[in-house]
Amino acid sequence: MYPLEQKVAPFVEANGLFKEARRILLAISGGADSTALLYAMRALVSQGAIDGSLLCAHVNHQLRGAASDKDEAFVVERARALGLPVVTETVDVNTFAKANRLSIETAGRQLRRAILTDMARAHGCGWIATGHQKNDNAETVVHRLRRGTGFRGLAGIWPCRQFGGKPRFARPLLCCTRAEIMAYLRAQNVEWREDHSNADVAHTRNAIRHRLLPGLQGRSSDSLIEELTDLAASARRLYKKVRAQAELAASRDARCGDDRTALDATSLASLPELVAVELLRGQLAQLGCGERDLTRHHYESVLKLARPGTSRGTLALPGGYTAKRDRKAVVLQRPGSPCPTETAVSCVQLNVPGTADFAGYSIEATILDGRNIDAAQIRRDKDPFREYLDFDRLEMPLVVRRRRPGDRFHPLGAAGKKKVGKFLTAAKVPEMTRKNVLIFADAKHIVWVCPIRVGEPMKVTEHTGRILMLSVTHARLPQTKPPA
Repeated sequence: MYPLEQKVAPFVEANGLFKEARRILLAISGGADSTALLYAMRALVSQGAIDGSLLCAHVNHQLRGAASDKDEAFVVERARALGLPVVTETVDVNTFAKANRLSIETAGRQLRRAILTDMARAHGCGWIATGHQKNDNAETVVHRLRRGTGFRGLAGIWPCRQFGGKPRFARPLLCCTRAEIMAYLRAQNVEWREDHSNADVAHTRNAIRHRLLPGLQGRSSDSLIEELTDLAASARRLYKKVRAQAELAASRDARCGDDRTALDATSLASLPELVAVELLRGQLAQLGCGERDLTRHHYESVLKLARPGTSRGTLALPGGYTAKRDRKAVVLQRPGSPCPTETAVSCVQLNVPGTADFAGYSIEATILDGRNIDAAQIRRDKDPFREYLDFDRLEMPLVVRRRRPGDRFHPLGAAGKKKVGKFLTAAKVPEMTRKNVLIFADAKHIVWVCPIRVGEPMKVTEHTGRILMLSVTHARLPQTKPPA
């Protein structure tokens, strides 16, 4: 038994991988990691360290032309040479990415997971094994730190994951470094396929792999990969404890329906923050809300709805989901489920960037790079339902609401603040429009009276760094041009 196999066997046992496995699907791309997975799993099955038969699977992403077809041919040839059955499937990742407005990496990951799951089900495989290893785990932790994450994100790649009722995903090589994998392949004189796009540091993960981590390692006395591995393991242990408490709270305080979940507000407010956030995450996930777009800001805003003294309020969440305070409960709702009356929804917090719905309107917030946009060009944009703000001058959160008595703002071009009502009258805005204007406000100021005028302090200039573009669609307001 090779040293790598000697490490993998106890790791598989310690993490309960491949328990009661009758058949295991091996996800083989043809690269070094998955090729090592193929050889290691075949060896451990033949030695009796792992039960079950093996089925090789390859997903051709069609991203590298003839090279992608050669990857597929390599996997088929290698599997047959080892006496293992193999299944393949070809997908158009580029088309899927464009149709769903996803990055190539995200689109490929989603399609690959779905196809591997379908393959496993079709061929009676209860487990899907992938070639993730220690370096991948370290890169994942750094990638999440870079974009912002909590302790759950620091857990990195789990040895075992199950997505709903689907087959379980196992990462038996997670105990091995990339160097150990390369040594294992060379010791057996095994070839593999190189994906030259992995060297392109324009991709964030490649930049982390080839530049950031080596640079940090050069300033570290110990192995950075091992330190990040230990950090991820500690985060996983913490998460397991937090998750157990959240599940206990859910069984006690959550009333679940097909399209909504009601949580006791008093109990939610009394939970430790880590447990409360995990409870919300779990309940939203059960309703089908994608976790990727949920941020700390979203969770904190939902928890504010549970605070004592709060009796009403609605919050827009990614994907059209909402959270609202309904007397003694915080209600999480799927899109399209029965909503409160418009008068009850007095204020909705915007997702920035993202979309939100309010009173029959769909509002999209997009952050643009001011260096690539001419301020004069923005001033020439005459669409009254699209406005541009200096993002760095805003004090989040940003909300949309109806007019309130006493509202004041500083209109673009005016000398100072005015009452919104008097401004609309002086501007000779039609009465129907005055009654239906939308008020966009940050934590301190009204920044846009839609569709009439933006606030002077938020105007875009030649010195603006980031621009927030707000677009309102499906509006019922009369199409009126802004006053001169």
